[in-house]
Amino acid sequence: MNPLFVSSGYAEPEVVTLASGGALDLSTLPAFLRVLLTTDGTVTKSIESYFWEPVRVVTIEQKRTQLSEEFTSLKKKPGDELLVREVQLVGERSKRIYAHAHSYVCPEALPAEMCSDLELGKVGIGELLRECGLETYRELMHLDKEEHDGAVSISRTYRIVMAHAPIIQITEKFPLAVYL
Repeated sequence: MNPLFVSSGYAEPEVVTLASGGALDLSTLPAFLRVLLTTDGTVTKSIESYFWEPVRVVTIEQKRTQLSEEFTSLKKKPGDELLVREVQLVGERSKRIYAHAHSYVCPEALPAEMCSDLELGKVGIGELLRECGLETYRELMHLDKEEHDGAVSISRTYRIVMAHAPIIQITEKFPLAVYL
């Protein structure tokens, strides 16, 4: 894996290869969406600041599951347990869906209280990590683009690393139309 945007939010050339094999010219994206795709900060906080409204993390699905096959990016093997979460970031006033996220969390790597708060859906992963003061960093793994029923989404997949071990992998999809 060759993480993207490690020391800079700028890439040259502007065209990156997508996970699905296509190409994306980052210079053609709306500026704020480009920021969200390349940031190593908390997306929810950035969206709240940019659109100037509170954003709720709405849990769509959450469950613990045992792996039936290897999950290489998190260094997990069959039989290991992951917490799988699917959420939406929704504007409280506008009801606009700013992002859709799918996460894989290694529950044994988190303090018990933090894992419990996460499973109760009190806040999003980024907020929880910040509030708990855990020293982590994010590695952007890849970008992608998909079209479904005429709607285009741009996504990023990254993992959160703590003590040099990957503990969470997140794919965030941003509906392009919201950011135009």
